Amino acid sequence: MVKKQKSGGNQLKQIPLVDLHAQYEEVKDEMHNLWDEILDSMYLYLGTNVQEFEREFASYNNVKHCIGVGSGTEALHFALKSVGVGEENEVIAPSHTFFATVEAVIHSGAYPVMLDIDTKSYTLSAERTLEYIEKNCMETQEGLKDKKTGKILKAILPVHIYGHPADMDAFKEIAKKYGLFLIEDCAQAHGAEYKNKRIGSIGDLGAFSFYFSKNLGAFGEGGGVTTNDDEYARIVRRLREHGQNDKYSHELVGFNSRLDELQAAVLRCKLKLLDQWNRKRRKIARFYNEALKGLPVVIPEEAEGVLHVYHLYVIRSDDRNELLEHLKKNGIGCGMHYPVPIHLQEAMRGNGYKKGDLPETERIADEILSLPMYPHLNEEDAGRVVETIRDFYK
Repeated sequence: MVKKQKSGGNQLKQIPLVDLHAQYEEVKDEMHNLWDEILDSMYLYLGTNVQEFEREFASYNNVKHCIGVGSGTEALHFALKSVGVGEENEVIAPSHTFFATVEAVIHSGAYPVMLDIDTKSYTLSAERTLEYIEKNCMETQEGLKDKKTGKILKAILPVHIYGHPADMDAFKEIAKKYGLFLIEDCAQAHGAEYKNKRIGSIGDLGAFSFYFSKNLGAFGEGGGVTTNDDEYARIVRRLREHGQNDKYSHELVGFNSRLDELQAAVLRCKLKLLDQWNRKRRKIARFYNEALKGLPVVIPEEAEGVLHVYHLYVIRSDDRNELLEHLKKNGIGCGMHYPVPIHLQEAMRGNGYKKGDLPETERIADEILSLPMYPHLNEEDAGRVVETIRDFYK
């Protein structure tokens, strides 16, 4: 993972945005033992490791159910479908997130109402959400009807972006007041907490991605749905497996989206280390926060009562593009999460949004820059990241 390049005649160590190989080294012996058992038995279909991981991850999040599925996108999709979201509905979601959040809403048949974000946490703004409902929706016998679209508002889908929990008390209050479902997008926040509650245990359902770069990632794709509701869990289990009650007996039209045994084994090994790895992420974040003081960049803030797990460490700079190029030239991996808001993506052209509709989201998209962040990043390398930024601003 670590490469060297020549710069001014010197060998320059590359510092990646994410180092997956270091994680692998920690779990490889236990993981290969589990893989040997799986491959010896050739029991590859919803076997012991999937069942045990579902039990372990449910326990970790203090919920009754975890259902393993094929990806985080499908976890969101199935969570929405389990509460009845469909073509007559709309769902409130942020535009500042990975495309999969809104993609899942569209796959469910619903219309995505994309709203602006809180400028400190970068999560969906509860204030904007309430404002939208009060201004645009009216209560009818069918439910909360949007006067603009004619659709029934069914759910709110906040994203715990970068590992920072959304304002769940505010969203729970809004959901309760207007009879809406609350579904958490937990794809970037494994192990994060909101007022001593694990994310994924607060709303009606939580949807997790186990994509390989996540705080808890497989060696490929994977996802999971968490819930305390027996019926929602039952529906998600049907949806992931062709709508089957049992083999050749289909209750509904479902999908082919199962977490597989090999990936479940990886996740079981990594889950044991998740809290330890998150503590290391938080330590690195504290180092960055202190070391970047005094520079013309905006560092992350952590709201009171939350445990931020820093899937990404994101700063903001008015000189983002130039700073990004400077870091890359000096062997430092960095990224932009996310440079084009969803409401301005070409795929959303027919949804009625235009530039200027979500000013905070659009402003932040031009400023954000993700610095190297992973549990095995040492202080020397983190220090070099900071010194390279300091050098840019000299």
